[in-house]
Amino acid sequence: MNGPPLDPDVADVAPNEPALTAYDEQHVVTYIRLLQAEGEGADWREVARVVLHIDPEREPDRAQTAYQSHLVRAKWLTEQGRLLRSAGST
Repeated sequence: MNGPPLDPDVADVAPNEPALTAYDEQHVVTYIRLLQAEGEGADWREVARVVLHIDPEREPDRAQTAYQSHLVRAKWLTEQGRLLRSAGST
């Protein structure tokens, strides 16, 4: 059984759909990593660089927008109970 990619590239802005999308399913690991980093108090710039593959020094606006939108999406998916289900847990 194939799972989601472990380190996929991300769009500049995460989806804002009212339902789980194919993009969300492909980025489950990204969302989990963002939530873990936030919980550990990691600097958003380092998270953007490592997790999102966006250099915040070269592209500060893009990095911050991508970080914020993906973190919001990760929280939404978690609150909706869909993140864990899409990762294979029930």
